[in-house]
Amino acid sequence: MTDFHQGGVITTLHALYEAFDPRTYLESLERKLDHYAKHIRITLLLPSLFSEIQNTRVLDPILDEINRVRYLRNVVVALGGAPEESQFREAKDYFGRLKAPGRDIKVVWVEGPRVQEVLHQIQKKEISTGVQGKGQSVWIALGYLFAREDSDVIALHDCDIITYDRILLGRLIEPVANPNNDFEFCKGYYARISPTERAMKGRVTRLFVTPFVEAMRKIMAARGFVDLEQFFSYHRTFNYPLAGEISFTARLARGINIAYDWGLEVSTLSEVYHRVIPRKICQIDLAPNYEHKHQDLSPEDKSRGLHRMVVDISKFYLSYMRSHGVPLDDAFVDMILHTYYHTALEFIKSYSDDAEVNDLVYYRHQEEQTVQYFRGFLWTAWEQTKGPHESTQIPSWNRVLYSLPTIYQELLEAVEEDNL
Repeated sequence: MTDFHQGGVITTLHALYEAFDPRTYLESLERKLDHYAKHIRITLLLPSLFSEIQNTRVLDPILDEINRVRYLRNVVVALGGAPEESQFREAKDYFGRLKAPGRDIKVVWVEGPRVQEVLHQIQKKEISTGVQGKGQSVWIALGYLFAREDSDVIALHDCDIITYDRILLGRLIEPVANPNNDFEFCKGYYARISPTERAMKGRVTRLFVTPFVEAMRKIMAARGFVDLEQFFSYHRTFNYPLAGEISFTARLARGINIAYDWGLEVSTLSEVYHRVIPRKICQIDLAPNYEHKHQDLSPEDKSRGLHRMVVDISKFYLSYMRSHGVPLDDAFVDMILHTYYHTALEFIKSYSDDAEVNDLVYYRHQEEQTVQYFRGFLWTAWEQTKGPHESTQIPSWNRVLYSLPTIYQELLEAVEEDNL
């Protein structure tokens, strides 16, 4: 049971329904969404790797739950990690079970020759299309949806959620689909507790992003960078900034640049910050607990796991500060490292106390070691961002359309032909 607390500059929507019967709540929620869907076209975008299709123990229940809702106009799967046509066909057949009266299903074959040709046309205009990964897949699928012109609200969630329930889907969509709320962007959040280990998860959020953003908020305030203090205060408001679950209006989505690396989630929050007034932004408690696959720390390999994740996120924030007037140098970043580390240790004490009272397993020494690694990863990010560097953001589809007025039609035809 969550509280009523509202903090920061955006609205927090709590899971107060948990005090009552969840099934009765779900019936009421879906009745509302069914009514909204008569006037608002709702689309679900699912970024999926081909390897996730092989894990039917996780993905089958997700699809079964989606199949039980009636308010979705479209389901679009952004398929990555499938270079072979046989893999695409298998994915198309697998996700085909989501097709229903009044609901279309399409699979965007990101690595297919037709979509790749569309990307090539964009690249010839010297417009970045990023590199293969979740961010690029989401960006391409969004372009296809804009080309269709039949989505008003778009929701996005991952395909590896072990604890999936369609209450999560309904709650993710409701704030933006509800015409009485006037929200344009909704970010999901949830607890991350392993039921088998009885331990806190979400290490990058808990041990890096949250203390780093808090440290930056304090530093920017002390140095008189008012705009950046407000920027980091906004990021600090989000309970789970790395959550992959969002919903937004199609109009907003058209104007957003999409990061193609692990900075995707924090980059998206930043894009929304510059395009939407705070009262049109919310976060919502989606589930009592959320379990999905976990990444290794990979301290020796900066191309994998949490190592790469922290480096990519750090690079985004460092680049953002430089582009907004902070003259970063080795001494300044060294100060950031020490401030982050001190702040993270304070958070670890709080996490330890929280775990103790909830009878969770908490390895405080291991957490402190992880923060030491993250501090080093932050310096690696600084070394990689020195000097001129290209952004890891793919330009918005509004920007692409200026240079390639026919690109929507070409992308639409590519995806439709693949799905014949």
